[in-house]
Amino acid sequence: MSTRTVLVTGFEPFGGEAVNPSMAAVQGLAAAPPPGVALHTLILPVSLARTGPALRAAIAGLRPDVVIATGQAGGRAEISVERVAINVNDFRVPDNDGAQPTDAPVVATGPAAYFATIPVKSVVARLHASGIPAQLSNSAGTHLCNHTLYLLGHLAATEQPGLRGGFLHLPWLPEQVVRHPGQPSMGLPTLVLALKTAITAACETADDLRVAMGATH
Repeated sequence: MSTRTVLVTGFEPFGGEAVNPSMAAVQGLAAAPPPGVALHTLILPVSLARTGPALRAAIAGLRPDVVIATGQAGGRAEISVERVAINVNDFRVPDNDGAQPTDAPVVATGPAAYFATIPVKSVVARLHASGIPAQLSNSAGTHLCNHTLYLLGHLAATEQPGLRGGFLHLPWLPEQVVRHPGQPSMGLPTLVLALKTAITAACETADDLRVAMGATH
């Protein structure tokens, strides 16, 4: 198999946090990339105005085979592999530029939703096999994480057919939980391993698993 070009993105800190687990994990991945792929990384701004152009420019320049975007999901105990993004920006908290859209579309002419095009169930299974807590998630929220996954779907549908794109929500780092007593966290080495595992699954798996991982509510 030819070498796959892979782009992995994270976000800068926001919401009063000094760090963002996605940024730290992407930086850790860049320092020790997995073998067999041409890895590129990008830290996205937490900005409604700037995230999309930065992502589009990177994809246009690199023409990656796989894009795995990541973001923070404080309060979650597991890696959340997102299945779907909806065409809504509805920010409960402002972005780092102070923007706070309400009930606005991500893409005005876009469909209601896009599904991730990485093999999401295979990613979850590979994470479990590596001893990493993970779940299939059916909601990426309505902030910039959802926005990013939706844009990946839209770019794959309109500008780069065949692009495999997906999104992983990452728990807080242990040092963040000092400010959030009683909340779960995940160590940086585990987060970096999770990204390597997801890359491998996305690059090696042609057809996703046909196993039940649906929600019960």
